[in-house]
Amino acid sequence: MRLSDLTGKEVINLGDGGRLGYIEECDLVFEGQTGRISALIVPKRGWLSSLLGDGKSSSIPWNSIKRIGDEVIIVDLNNAYDRMYSIFRPSEKS
Repeated sequence: MRLSDLTGKEVINLGDGGRLGYIEECDLVFEGQTGRISALIVPKRGWLSSLLGDGKSSSIPWNSIKRIGDEVIIVDLNNAYDRMYSIFRPSEKS
């Protein structure tokens, strides 16, 4: 998958079903030592922020991205996915 393939997809938070916006332009943050992707940086869009030119952006941790579909990207910013499916995993004993 290319970074350009993410363009036009809507970002939805799994925990509350909130629509976080559409990816128009985005950047990736890489870990220096491993080269792995650590976050997706999405600029906040809207008429007010573009008018003011504040240049703010949202950082979505890469491990919060649960699914990338044809039209949407499902993210879990409050770990609802992990809590929901933890009942199916064997418990860890110390």
